[in-house]
Amino acid sequence: MTDQQPTWTAVLGLMLAVASGCSKAPSLPAASSSRPAPVAGKVEVDDAAAVPNLADVPFTLRDQTGAEFSSESLKGRVWMGAIFFANCPGPCFRENQVIADILREIDDPDFMVVSLTCDPANDTPEALATYAARFDADPKRWKFLTGDLKLIEQVGQKVFRLPVELGVHSERGVVFDRQGRLRGGYHLLQQDRVDLLTALIREVLAEKTSAADLGIVP
Repeated sequence: MTDQQPTWTAVLGLMLAVASGCSKAPSLPAASSSRPAPVAGKVEVDDAAAVPNLADVPFTLRDQTGAEFSSESLKGRVWMGAIFFANCPGPCFRENQVIADILREIDDPDFMVVSLTCDPANDTPEALATYAARFDADPKRWKFLTGDLKLIEQVGQKVFRLPVELGVHSERGVVFDRQGRLRGGYHLLQQDRVDLLTALIREVLAEKTSAADLGIVP
């Protein structure tokens, strides 16, 4: 092996750094990982069967007000998903500042944000209410959700297509259309990517779909 060839340890370390956002504590890398690769860019929806969909893992969790929140409530709305935890020692606060800015910029009642905690044992509804207040989060438009960690992991990995486990998450925001289909994701801490994310949200909001098309009864 020459000095120019990276070791497998270095390569694995780089892969894990890219896959994960902040974490509560360092952990030993496993021999294999079930973490999905973070979504980057737009997702084509030509083959609907291959596109992650909210219907793949329906969920009911609790929001920062203590009320139950069902994924059924997202039907017919454009929304962005993200993963965080309140005691994050890394960039979670900056990530959520960016989300707050996006919500202010896109002041549309058809658009909302769903933020899942990856530390539900500590992020109780009461703790999330205190955290959400730091961003002046309107609970009608920005849900901070907590509940069973296994369910949160399933939603994060199978629907958001982002790596998530206890105290570990991606720093991306992912966009879903009114049919619950994943339409793309971008890094929240890179301004050029945030610009692309905002443009994608506006693009998906501009798509007109009737309530009847979605099976929503007035």
